[in-house]
Amino acid sequence: MSVRVIPRLDIKGPNLVKGVHMEGLRVLGKPEQFARHYYESGADELLYMDVVASLYGRNSLLDLIERTAREVFIPLTVGGGIRSVADIRRVLRAGADKVAINTEAVRRPEFICEAAHVFGSSTIVVSIEAIRQSDGRYLAYTDCGREWTGLDAVDWAVKAAELGAGELLVSSVDRDGTGKGFDVELTRQIARLVSVPVIASGGAGQLEHVCEVVDRGSADAVGLASLLHYDFVRSGAPSGHATTPKTQEGNLEFVRRQTAWSAIRSVPLAEVKQCLWNSGVDCRLN
Repeated sequence: MSVRVIPRLDIKGPNLVKGVHMEGLRVLGKPEQFARHYYESGADELLYMDVVASLYGRNSLLDLIERTAREVFIPLTVGGGIRSVADIRRVLRAGADKVAINTEAVRRPEFICEAAHVFGSSTIVVSIEAIRQSDGRYLAYTDCGREWTGLDAVDWAVKAAELGAGELLVSSVDRDGTGKGFDVELTRQIARLVSVPVIASGGAGQLEHVCEVVDRGSADAVGLASLLHYDFVRSGAPSGHATTPKTQEGNLEFVRRQTAWSAIRSVPLAEVKQCLWNSGVDCRLN
């Protein structure tokens, strides 16, 4: 199966946001505009994550999903605040192809079985937010890395796959937004123990990081945010983005000037695909 490149769009309210370690979120623009750009650039899938869903206890992206589904014709996975079969049904009816579940799966593991039975395993992605400990273990968290679940992340990944998850989205909270590269060891440990696809997320700062997590980490797909988002912003985001807010949050000029992003050598999505292809990785070129 071809390795997939999946832009990850973290969403707060109506805006695409990005932070570091899943905190300190800054608004980058309207998610549907980024989604359309990535679709036209050859993305294999898209991932929408409602990052404040835990706060409100529900996913608030239905309108956005409907708008995106009318213009983007690649698989769309939606996560955040999905806690019942009814929630999944609403998201799928709005136009999503798959759902990512975390908090409710941890609280009630049988939810994975229920969801897979009703909608099929291929529709169910279990999202795992992992933080590396000083002894080398990885612990699983929810709520953007704020709440420890009491679970070992690798053990939980194996159990989630056994319960019926069709894919695992493995996010390193430590690496998220840093540009220091994926946690290859985390991805490798999980990928060698499960028979379902593993999507690596968190930390990509240059092309080499993507090839590394596929080669050494055995990732089946890569979820990319900063690496792609900052390229789109710096290269000139399309009209319609809010560039004159009252504060620096959401100010694209501020993002373009930020020296903090110097560790992230952002690139267009097409270059990611070409790099993988040149490294001998089977992927879909646009």
